[in-house]
This record gives sequence, C-alpha cells and structure tokens, in this order.
Amino acid sequence: MRAPSPLIDNAGSRASLASLSPALRSSRYLAVPPNADDAKTAPPVAHLMVDFALSEEQEMLRDLAHEFAESELRPNAEHWDNASEYPREAIRLAHETGLTNLHIPEAYGGMEFGVLTEVLVQEELAWGDPGFATAAYANGLTAAPIITGGTEEQKQKYLGALVKEGAICSYCVTEPAAGSDVQGIKTNAVLQGDHYLLNGTKMFITGAGYADWFFVLAYTDKEAGYKGMSGFIVESDWEGVSLGKKESTMGQRCSDTRTVNFDNVKVPIENLVGGKEGNGWFNAMAAFDLSRPCVAAHAVGNARAAYEHALAYSKERETFGQSILNHQMILSKLADMKTDIEAARLLTYRAAWLADQGEKNTEAAAHAKRFAADMATNATIEAVQIFGGFGYTEEYPVARLMRAAKVMQIYEGSSEILRLIIGREITRD
Repeated sequence: MRAPSPLIDNAGSRASLASLSPALRSSRYLAVPPNADDAKTAPPVAHLMVDFALSEEQEMLRDLAHEFAESELRPNAEHWDNASEYPREAIRLAHETGLTNLHIPEAYGGMEFGVLTEVLVQEELAWGDPGFATAAYANGLTAAPIITGGTEEQKQKYLGALVKEGAICSYCVTEPAAGSDVQGIKTNAVLQGDHYLLNGTKMFITGAGYADWFFVLAYTDKEAGYKGMSGFIVESDWEGVSLGKKESTMGQRCSDTRTVNFDNVKVPIENLVGGKEGNGWFNAMAAFDLSRPCVAAHAVGNARAAYEHALAYSKERETFGQSILNHQMILSKLADMKTDIEAARLLTYRAAWLADQGEKNTEAAAHAKRFAADMATNATIEAVQIFGGFGYTEEYPVARLMRAAKVMQIYEGSSEILRLIIGREITRD
C-alpha cells in the first residue's frame, strides 16, 4: 500500500499542518481568528456552531481522510470482508498518515484534536469501508477512560505507545450476561499485596486478537454496586490472558471480534486506572459520550456510500424506456435517504461540538448515535431495494454496506438503550 502524502507527523508533530494553514489547532477554537487583535471582535463561542464553518486544518484532514479511503480502503474492502481479514497493514498506514489517535493529548505525543475533527475523519473512513473504520477506531474508545481518568504514568506509557509505536488497544466491558446491563458484569479483581488477581470473561471485544493492551472493567467491591467498579490496564501477553475464536459476524467481518478470558491474571497495582478503586464505572461511561459521535459518523459515512452507489446506479439502469432515476418512487427514496443523512450529520456535529466545548453531551451523543444508526440501516436497505435483484447479490457493494450497518444499532449502546438514556435525560428535574 502507498500512503497519500502525509500532512501530519504522527510521531507527535503538527508543524506540517501549521505551516500550511494559519488556522488554530483545535476544533474547540473553530473560527476564532489567529490574530490576537482580531480575536477581540470574534463571535462568542455560542455562535460558532451556527456558522457551520470548518477550519482550513479540519478541511485538509477531511480531504486527506477521503483520499486515503478512496485509494486504500475501497479497493480492498470487498476482499477484507469476504476473507474476514483484519486490515492490519492498512491500519498501520493510516497511523503513519496521521489519521488515527487524533484525540491523544500533545503531552503524550498526540495531536489533541477535538471530537468534531475526529468525526470528520471517521465519516470519510467509514465511507471507504465501515469495517475498517470500526477496526481502526478501537483505540478511540479504549483510550478515552485513560485520558479522562488515568494517572500521569499510565498516560505516558500506554497513550504514548498508541502514538509512537502504533499500538492497538481494546475496550473490555461487555460480558456473556452483561451487555446493556453493565452493572451485571461478573469480572472481579481482588487486591493481594502489590497486585490484583483478575478473573472473568469479556465478549464481543473489537480488535482483541491484535490488541497490545486492554481497558478492563471489573468489580473490586461488589456490594457497592456501580461505585464498586474499577478500571484496569491489562497487557495482552500477561500470563492468564487468553483469547477465544474470531467471531463469524454478519457484517464488518474484517473487524476482529473475540472473547477475552482473564484467569488469575496478576495486575500490578500501578495498572489500576487512576490509582484508586471505584472510578471504573464513571470512566467507562464517560468514554461513550466521546465515542458515540464517532460511531454516529461511521453510520453517516456508511449510509452516504450506499446513497451514492444507489444514485449512480439509478442513472444507469433503465426500465420502461427511461432511467429509473426518472421514476418518481426511486427519486423519492433517494430524496429521503439524502435528507436523513444530512440530519444525522448535523446531530453528530452538534454532539461532537458540545464535547469540544466541555459541555455535557450525553443526550446529544445518544440522539446522534441512535438516529444515525437507525438511519444507516434504513438507508442501506433502500439502496439494496433500488438495485433490485442485483442489490441482493454480492456483486455490488450495497449488500455489504447493509450488513455493515446493522451492528451500528447494537454496539456502543443499542438503539433501545439509547432511547432510555434520552428518556432519562429529558425527565431529569
């Protein structure tokens, strides 16, 4: 594979982008003039999202991601899916190009971009191949609890490895009897001198077969309920860590999904996230507020790809002596798909923007992820319908995109659970 010309040095430098554009480095300062005097007349922060303006830097990153998706992902997506092949080389190339780990703080070698910038990139990667986007974004969810709650030593060691070494990590929360009901987990960790003894089983873990380390949620005090949960950083090659078989999934088959077993794993006390017990639940759940806008962006990118394929096909396919695009029913389907994609993108941008402002975005993230996931499922089904019998075959990509969309209604908060979250938020006193 050949990378596009990198605009970013992922070893920790953003100077190359800065030299191309005077735009400021973070989406949190979107549209604020770089000149200090001009900044005095800049619009208030609350006005920025209404401008719908992206910085030059964000536009360049989005274009770079699109170029990468077009040249490296689309030509390989069908093969990866058919062969259930993990795209390790492509993920490494994305890392070298500067399209992964965008959220890692500069203090640990990263670029410290905001969630909105991450969303722009993730939509393009999912447009190229939603399975790749899921596989490559595993670091995003897993690193979040370390960024928000880890000790300085943990951040230097484990976040630094993501940036400098291209390491991969996986988020271990879901269990055979605990998916949406996170408090139902059975995994536990018992303090024994200078280490914890960790036991339990996690399942449906994205990237598990290639992970260098895991974020693991476990009970340290079962009687305390969710306040008795703690997070641990567990390296994949430690004694007692074992993997199950790669799951055979309906879609996104290139994303390596497995069970991870922890059998009397000795976890050093310094790998207790944050250095104290009882913070696991809060760190694990806070991570979703940052990751759900990115998963929503995956859904938008997937739906957009399906829409574009359907639009192109409808111009070429003729029935009753004319292009099917001229049939009112087909045009109506395409119009509805485009409207829903645009609406989902705006919800996604808002959820990301709120996070970048340091505002609580739990409800906004739930809106974005729920709507975008349902939208992607519906849009890809309609794309298959527009292709007719061909859509039901693997000869065209819309069947693969439809299979890929379904899991978006399930992982990182099912559509049903997200409705409950929204309900909880709107009924708070």
